[in-house]
Amino acid sequence: MNAIALMMGLGLTTGIAFAADASKAPQPLKAVDAASFYAGRWYEIGRTPKSFNKDCVAGTTDFQSRDGGLYESDACHDKTPDGKEETIGGPLKILDPGQNSKVDVAYRAIFGFVPIHREYWVLDHTDGWSIMGSPDLTEVNLYTRNPRPEPALVEKMTTEIKEMGYAGQLEFPAQAGPKP
Repeated sequence: MNAIALMMGLGLTTGIAFAADASKAPQPLKAVDAASFYAGRWYEIGRTPKSFNKDCVAGTTDFQSRDGGLYESDACHDKTPDGKEETIGGPLKILDPGQNSKVDVAYRAIFGFVPIHREYWVLDHTDGWSIMGSPDLTEVNLYTRNPRPEPALVEKMTTEIKEMGYAGQLEFPAQAGPKP
């Protein structure tokens, strides 16, 4: 798996920014507290399946403050939660200050310095889970703060994204941590 495939298939990297008239994702349901939401680790529980991320499991997204701004680092493991870890990251820019629910990440993917920009929206969230999607709602990701959430929470998130208009499939890759 190479870094570009990882970036395209992982974490909060849910879609290329599209023109506003191409947007079909619903507006995010509530504001995001940037200080707590964009801090620490989120576990990728579900996602839009793509050929380039089929072997990517145990996905995580880590946020941290760096150089006076926010930084996102996405990681996953090849084939199994114990497989080789691949990571990619870049600075995160909030596109709607105050609401803090629309962001752009400039991943340093090509030759380590040419950024690839990805925009995603936090469509709904609590302190323990989040639903993210590309502005055109062709790609979604489901995240939790716990690597092994209760099945009822995963079902709730899956139902909610479908009610928002996501018509694609979802896959639920293996996650690290002890089995329930």
